[in-house]
Amino acid sequence: MRKIIINEWQIGLLLKDGAYSRFLTAGKYWIRSNKAVKIFELTEPFNPPVELNILLSDSQLSAKFQVVEVKDNQLVLLFVNGLLKEILVAGRYCFWKSVVQYEFVYVDISKTEITEITDRSILMNKVLAPFVRVYAVESYEKAVLLVDGKFSRILESGVYCWWKNAIPILVNKVDARQLQLEITGQEILTRDKAALRLNAWAQYAVTDVEKALLQNKEFEKQLYIGLQLVLREFVAGYSFDELLEKKDSLSAFMIEKIKDQAEKLGVTVFAFGIRDIILPGDIKEIMNRVMVAEKQAQANTIMRREETASTRSLMNTAKLMEENAMLWKLKEMEYVEKIAEKISSISVNGSSALADQLKQMFVPAK
Repeated sequence: MRKIIINEWQIGLLLKDGAYSRFLTAGKYWIRSNKAVKIFELTEPFNPPVELNILLSDSQLSAKFQVVEVKDNQLVLLFVNGLLKEILVAGRYCFWKSVVQYEFVYVDISKTEITEITDRSILMNKVLAPFVRVYAVESYEKAVLLVDGKFSRILESGVYCWWKNAIPILVNKVDARQLQLEITGQEILTRDKAALRLNAWAQYAVTDVEKALLQNKEFEKQLYIGLQLVLREFVAGYSFDELLEKKDSLSAFMIEKIKDQAEKLGVTVFAFGIRDIILPGDIKEIMNRVMVAEKQAQANTIMRREETASTRSLMNTAKLMEENAMLWKLKEMEYVEKIAEKISSISVNGSSALADQLKQMFVPAK
């Protein structure tokens, strides 16, 4: 015989030769050697020492249990006193009815959408995270959702959660901001057979994500090739000199030509331009010679224009001086003044006639 004490927060299962006999509530008991007592805490989940169905056949004992059965396509969220404690997978679970408040939330994981839980903090909880697929679509992105290989819907920016199950989910994302495409190293012949190398750029944005991702493969590559062909068409339609003159009209031509093809790709082209036109060595040398000749001709024209204006000014001055003796005298005085500014002193030696001439020049007549 041995003494067993069961406290208020405990319950005991009496086993005779390993088989369930009855349950024991709080109290003191003397147990014979051929019997055993398994003591369980009422605040902890119950782990049966024998087949659970045998224990449930005792109606008084079964009234103290909360039995939870989870099917293969289900999960059960176990909340203990309002807090998510554990995720119960397929199986049968038993809990004591006690001061501990248990709450069981059943969810169906045979589908992808999560409809039973709306609180994101619960979905992001570390105990539930292994059963949830999380996808983030940034504020500058758009995405298409493929469920089991089929298009489901377009996803705007946000965080999305789906159950992790056997159904495959694929989220294809695309940048919805204005993008720039570089078209570099294009070797193109003009109409007069001048070989040019062009570097160009295009600005575009994805406006129809379904067309871009579902109806076209590698839409960026297709857009690049389309722009490349239209650029070649434009350059090949003009001679080298005409191309330089009409370079500013290229953007409007390209946008108009590529518009229909871009719409099929789900994008809109906003702008196009040529960054560089690289000439072959011989053409570059010729262009440099032409430019030097043009600049020299412009310089000669300007010099002739200035000489003509200077000569005309001198002629006008001479005519006025011829008609007005006082103006002639003032001009004479102006030159004498300029000469005098550069002379510190004057020594005059000679006849009185020289002195009279200087007097007439510097002393005004009364």
